[in-house]
Amino acid sequence: MSAAALAGAGVLALVGALVLAGCSDADASAKDLTVSGAYIPQPVSADMAAGFLTISNPGSSQDELTSVTSDDGAITMHETTGGTMEEVSRLPVPAHGQLVFKSGANHLMFDKLKRKPEQGQTITVELHFAQSDPVVVKMPVKSATYVPTTGH
Repeated sequence: MSAAALAGAGVLALVGALVLAGCSDADASAKDLTVSGAYIPQPVSADMAAGFLTISNPGSSQDELTSVTSDDGAITMHETTGGTMEEVSRLPVPAHGQLVFKSGANHLMFDKLKRKPEQGQTITVELHFAQSDPVVVKMPVKSATYVPTTGH
């Protein structure tokens, strides 16, 4: 085999190794988070609202939601256990599982909103994770009595 052929084979082997490394479970889980069922019930207050959604993680590595940001106002994450609501700085997104935000449980609290969300509008938020890239979500404002078919 010529030197040029050997060099070409070496380059192909290196490219193949890099492609395989790019397919590792850690890489896949960091890219595969999806968001569904996002909405905000139309709030009564002009500057506060709650938000709900589901983050799905089909990967084999757990991740964590570390913050949620929006140009429309401040957002904090809360969990409700035993009827008590508490602000948290991180929430796990389990491997092969979901992090669910629903009424009476985990939820987003929008505070100091720049405008009162009205039914039919959307609020754009960005979800930040410990390992995955940020995810931008458009959250439609639904009626105050809206009940999703998914139960959250």
